Amino acid sequence: MTSTDIDDVAPRRTPSAEDFAAVQSSPQFQELRSRLRRFVFPMTALFLVWYLSYVLLGAYAHDFMATKVIGDINLGLLLGLGQFVSTFVITWLYVRFANKELDPRAASIRNYLEGGQA
Repeated sequence: MTSTDIDDVAPRRTPSAEDFAAVQSSPQFQELRSRLRRFVFPMTALFLVWYLSYVLLGAYAHDFMATKVIGDINLGLLLGLGQFVSTFVITWLYVRFANKELDPRAASIRNYLEGGQA
């Protein structure tokens, strides 16, 4: 962006507290929150159950976790590595979900607020 491009961009207005309150009660914002919650809450619950299961197995099922799978690699090691893998998978799923579902809606709301339409 050159300095002439910056000069051609209209300044965005700063929304007021009333604008934010109006948008917060709008159906578009409620839909954004609903979509976020429908992804985040189940994914969080699923991960916490998975993590708690791993911890409890490690604490109380020593023989099970020590089960050899391949050579010196046991089930506990594989499940522990699975914790890392599942964290990366959840992050990837969230980024994909946010890019597709959340970001366009949030950008629309932001443009509405900053564009002086509120």
